[in-house]
Amino acid sequence: MSDWWYRNIVEPGKLPLLLALLSFVGSFLVTRTITRLIRAGKGPFRNISSGEVHVHHVVPGIFLMLVGGFWAVAAGRHGAGPLYAAVIFGIGAGLVLDEFALILHLDDVYWSEQGRKSVEVVMLTAALVVLVLTGFTPFGVNELTPDERQNRALFALNVGINCAFALIALLKGKLRTALIGMVVPLVALVGAVRLARPGSAWARKFYRNRHRARARAGLRAFHHDRRWARPRRKLQDWIGGFSPDPKPLPEPDDPERVPPPR
Repeated sequence: MSDWWYRNIVEPGKLPLLLALLSFVGSFLVTRTITRLIRAGKGPFRNISSGEVHVHHVVPGIFLMLVGGFWAVAAGRHGAGPLYAAVIFGIGAGLVLDEFALILHLDDVYWSEQGRKSVEVVMLTAALVVLVLTGFTPFGVNELTPDERQNRALFALNVGINCAFALIALLKGKLRTALIGMVVPLVALVGAVRLARPGSAWARKFYRNRHRARARAGLRAFHHDRRWARPRRKLQDWIGGFSPDPKPLPEPDDPERVPPPR
C-alpha cells in the first residue's frame, strides 16, 4: 500500500490535489449539513448578518480561495506550504461552488429550482478532479509519448484539436460533455459529432432551415430528459437537501422541443 501511495500520489506530485479534493468535498458536505439544519430550525447554527445584510458563505469562500491560491503560487513545490494552501483553497472552493447558482443568477436562489445548479457544478468539479487524479490530464496531453511532447507543433495540434472538440460540444449545449472532454478527449469528440440540443447556439445557427435535423434534435433531447431528469433530481435532492416535489416533473419548455409521436 505504501509503495502504491508513493508511486501514484506522492512521486507525481498529486498529494496537494488530493488534499484539495478532500477538503473541497468535505467543505461542501459540512456546509450543506449546516444550511439544512438552519433551514429546519435545528441546532445552534444561525444565518450570519451584518446589519440588514445577509452574509452568504460565498464571501469567506472567495477570501479562502484567494489566500490558498496565492499561497500555493508563493510556496513553490517543496515543503508543507503547498499542502496547507491546497486545503485552504479546497475549503474555499467548496463554500463558493455551494452558492454557484447565487453567483450565476445574482439572486438568493439557494433553495429554489435554480439552486440545483450549485449541486450539479460541485459534482461535475469533483468528477473532473478525480479524473485528473487517476491519470488523465487536460487536453489529453498524457496520451503523447515523451518524443512527441518534444515536438511543439504536434503538441500544439493535439491541444488545438481537443479544444475544438470541446468548444463544438459546448456550442451544441452539452456543458458536461465539453468539460469532461477537456480531460478525456474521446468524450469531447462524441459530443462534437452528435446532434445539438434544441435552443443551443449551434442549433440556432445551423438547424434554422433544416427542419428534419431540428425535429431529430428535439426528439432526442425529449427522450434523454425524460429518462434522466427524474434520477438526476432525486440525486440532487439527496445531496443538496431540496424538498422533494410531489408533482410530476414538467416537460422542458423549449419551444423547439418536439414531443414523441403517438
